[in-house]
Amino acid sequence: MNLFDQSDLLEEQAPLAVRMRPRSLDEYVGQEHILGEGKLLRRAIEQDFLRSIILYGPPGVGKTTLAYVISQTTQGEFITVSATTTGVSELKQIIGQARERRAFYGKRTILFIDEIQRLNKGQQDVLLPAVEHGDIILIGATTENPYFEVNAALLSRSQIYQLEPLSESNMRRVAEMALESPKGLGKYESQVHQDALDHLIRVSNGDARVLLNTLEFAVMTTTPNEEGVRVIDAETAEEAAQAQRVRYDKSGDNHYDVISAFIKSLRGSDPDAALYWYARMVYADEDPRFIVRRLIVHASEDVGMADPNAMLMAQAAANALEWLGMPEARIPIAQAIIYIATAPKSNSVVLAVDQALDVVKTTSAEPVPVHLRDTHYKGAEKLGHGRGYKYPHDYPFHYVPQDYLPDKLTDLELYEPSDQGREKIIQERLAYFKEMRQRNKQRS
Repeated sequence: MNLFDQSDLLEEQAPLAVRMRPRSLDEYVGQEHILGEGKLLRRAIEQDFLRSIILYGPPGVGKTTLAYVISQTTQGEFITVSATTTGVSELKQIIGQARERRAFYGKRTILFIDEIQRLNKGQQDVLLPAVEHGDIILIGATTENPYFEVNAALLSRSQIYQLEPLSESNMRRVAEMALESPKGLGKYESQVHQDALDHLIRVSNGDARVLLNTLEFAVMTTTPNEEGVRVIDAETAEEAAQAQRVRYDKSGDNHYDVISAFIKSLRGSDPDAALYWYARMVYADEDPRFIVRRLIVHASEDVGMADPNAMLMAQAAANALEWLGMPEARIPIAQAIIYIATAPKSNSVVLAVDQALDVVKTTSAEPVPVHLRDTHYKGAEKLGHGRGYKYPHDYPFHYVPQDYLPDKLTDLELYEPSDQGREKIIQERLAYFKEMRQRNKQRS
């Protein structure tokens, strides 16, 4: 069934989130950073000059809705499939028809693939030449980081747009439109107290689908008063939101809340809590690669140089998952979780690299000092490259004071080790090197 079948949108029994799906960019709410007036993507859609794109962001922020809007504005043939149900043969058939459509009628084919991260390598390989040659224009939607889940060759031929959770003002507008629209809840006389709406917006966490489904649940389960008005107060909103969360937990295990608790438990050095949240995700059939990726990130982000072995443990867990699969890999993953949770903590690596990027962004590109330049290519010696370079291994302690930064940045200090774990040793070592450099400058 076509994901954007018009009859489905008008179906009275369809969820509110489906009935309220906008048909144009003017009705679309949010994502101003990519769809605001004058933005490239908006211009491409309005001028029907779209190229292959991948829409990346959490649930309920408008990925599928944006694809639907595109389907209403393009003059080309718009086809929708879900990665969870399509196969190689169906994709080949779609591509073959697209080539004929292009060759005989000069008509483009736009193919929307929901949950594109679920396509296997074979399916992605089938798409690649069709996208490269322009036989189809691909629109992919994914909640997972496409750089991890989508073929690099396919990524290089697509523009990636990251959609953000909707702001509070966006969410309020979505709710108000739903309450007023005849295709929404406008046919029911309802009164939503301000504190009730505030609560529904807060617990929805930028997810318009959750907000609309919860709002619909609150309105439809409230008995009209003597005046025929359905009054939604704070207590009713809390009950509706709780019921929504229970249903969501049952099917998705509250994905983002649970992973947030998992991450914060690792950072907070609580192995018991980290294991509990890990078990919740395993029980809910969460993708174990997603869990392991978070371990790798936090091994650097929250442990870093305080214990570099944390990164090795996280990578070992990733390797175990690839070699063993689940459920066997649950044990080495748990081992890595315990190691990272109990390791000394430091975020000095994050601070250092972010400062380095900021320096590069805000300063001019200084030339590489002559003594640091490469000496291996032809003519380098005549140009004086490498002249004056001191080889550290020729000196005591395999260290010799010399400048490694451009002249204008010689005093730059980015990495500040903490006093935790191995960084305490690094701190002492760097302090010794700094003292030697200062002595060397005084002598010169």
